[in-house]
Amino acid sequence: MTEMSEGTTNTLQQPEFNEELIRGKFSSLREPELIGEILEKGTVEEIPDGQMIMDVGRYIKSVPLIIKGSVRVLREDHEGRDLFLYYLKPGETCAVSLTCCMANEKSSIRAIADEDVVMIRIPVEYVDIWSNKYTSWKNFMMNTYRVRYEELLSTIDSIAFMKMDERLWKYLLDRKALTGHYELNITHQEIADALHSTREVISRLLKTLEKEEKIELGRNKIIIL
Repeated sequence: MTEMSEGTTNTLQQPEFNEELIRGKFSSLREPELIGEILEKGTVEEIPDGQMIMDVGRYIKSVPLIIKGSVRVLREDHEGRDLFLYYLKPGETCAVSLTCCMANEKSSIRAIADEDVVMIRIPVEYVDIWSNKYTSWKNFMMNTYRVRYEELLSTIDSIAFMKMDERLWKYLLDRKALTGHYELNITHQEIADALHSTREVISRLLKTLEKEEKIELGRNKIIIL
């Protein structure tokens, strides 16, 4: 998943990439031998906010284990518009990346750092090997698919049963929970793209929320009160 332009990432100092780091963020990965292989085969990288990590149509050469920050995963529709799928948070990896790399298929998603991100890159050839060798790695992969499936069902439910103002408020609260911040640096257009709506509709609903004293609007930012 992590195809990046040369010279655009910073490798962190090796002392930070240790067993304590892996066990702290990925507590379900238990076998000492697995931890050792992650330390040996993986590399830690820091990606600045807004940088593209993976693009549609490129082969996936590594999968991410997110340590810090969040990654916005998008899918491109037939008109070239980005459709929001889900966020990757610390302690997670990308289900679409796992699927594409195991099938040796080109990426069907676009991934962008939503804030400064630190992650471990795992070469794709070890994804399947470790699944056969280590039970905790296999369970980690299966849990990744389960979480994404449950998010898909939640998205379908919100589209089918929730009004747009309810979906917008849920989206803002979910972003707050994801980032841990009450101040969200996001544009009205980005929210519209995520909710498959228009900027005009989102702007009108945000102004309503502001009148209800639920939020405070600023330039390219929203403060949840």
